[in-house]
Amino acid sequence: MSQSEVVTVRLNPELKAKLDALAESTRRSKSWLAAEAIALYVEQEGWQIQRIEEAVALADSPNAQWVEWDEVDDWLESWGAEDEQPAPCV
Repeated sequence: MSQSEVVTVRLNPELKAKLDALAESTRRSKSWLAAEAIALYVEQEGWQIQRIEEAVALADSPNAQWVEWDEVDDWLESWGAEDEQPAPCV
């Protein structure tokens, strides 16, 4: 059996009731559901933070390429129009 640690979480009554109902309907423990939700959240946030850090490193590097805001703004303004412009390029 894998090792685990206990974490205490405070929930508002409405969320607690929803958790109780979900645990009952899925025949899973509240602890199992909470652990799954936390694992998914941590995975998602970790992925997002990693990508942000990579983007910041690229933006700070000498290889960074930039498009002027005016070009991007014009492109975005054209979205959905019959004469939609292609994305600006470097």
